[in-house]
Amino acid sequence: MALNRTVFKTRTLTAVVFAAVMLLGLFWNKWSFLVLFSMIHFGCWFEYLKLTEKIQKNNIHIYLKMGLMLIGFGIMLLFCDHTFQILGYGIRDNFSLPMSAAGFIYLILGVFVQKKIELKAFTMSAAGILYVSLSIGLLLHLYSYTGTIIIPLLIILSIWINDTMAYIVGSLIGKTPLSKISPKKTLEGTIGGIILAAIAIGFLLPLFFEKKQIVLNHWLLFGLALVAAVAGTFGDLFESKLKRMAGVKDSGTFMPGHGGFLDRFDSLLFAIPAVWIFLKLVSISI
Repeated sequence: MALNRTVFKTRTLTAVVFAAVMLLGLFWNKWSFLVLFSMIHFGCWFEYLKLTEKIQKNNIHIYLKMGLMLIGFGIMLLFCDHTFQILGYGIRDNFSLPMSAAGFIYLILGVFVQKKIELKAFTMSAAGILYVSLSIGLLLHLYSYTGTIIIPLLIILSIWINDTMAYIVGSLIGKTPLSKISPKKTLEGTIGGIILAAIAIGFLLPLFFEKKQIVLNHWLLFGLALVAAVAGTFGDLFESKLKRMAGVKDSGTFMPGHGGFLDRFDSLLFAIPAVWIFLKLVSISI
């Protein structure tokens, strides 16, 4: 197949801009981190509700959408902790409740305006609070726990290495389809990606830091990466299932040539709560 230069340029430019925005949001300061993941929160919510409408074949009134997203945002802000303060005013204490209250007002208005609401469609829509808002809230909690991006960054790196290695291993030796949901994924590639991600984060990454006299727990990092990679794979399959049910190729178009918010962050939404639970189980106080 001949290379389509226009498509290649579009994908490359989009990837560069995406990487620049992510790096800026992650490394600038805590506020850029909060703004970045607030944007991701609303982007994922918007696309999730679009998929829900297609799956349930039922339009959701804009007031109901705004209500659910704002309630979810209020819940997300509950996890900001003391790290996020402006002139002594905490984001959690001063913004979480007003956001949730505004969401409930929109929700009530939406109920009266739409009149007929299908319970199944509304329940699936409301599940976005767990799927999107709680997940990103837990990421903010992990950030607050250390006061740095170290744990969020390790989760993101684990997912990125897993995806990259799964693609390479699958291309080289992949023969067994992993699932009908995502026919391009192979069992060999999936297992290879998970193992290589865990090894890279657990044993190769610490070698760099040990030269800087920073002591890291190899097995803890190995477990974190393993959990993130496995959960991230399920997150990818979950979103693929949603898209198949909705009859669409991509969840959105915010990244030309790469898809939407959910296409970019589906793995992360599953990996975050899994890593959070893992850290709880290994008796790390978070």
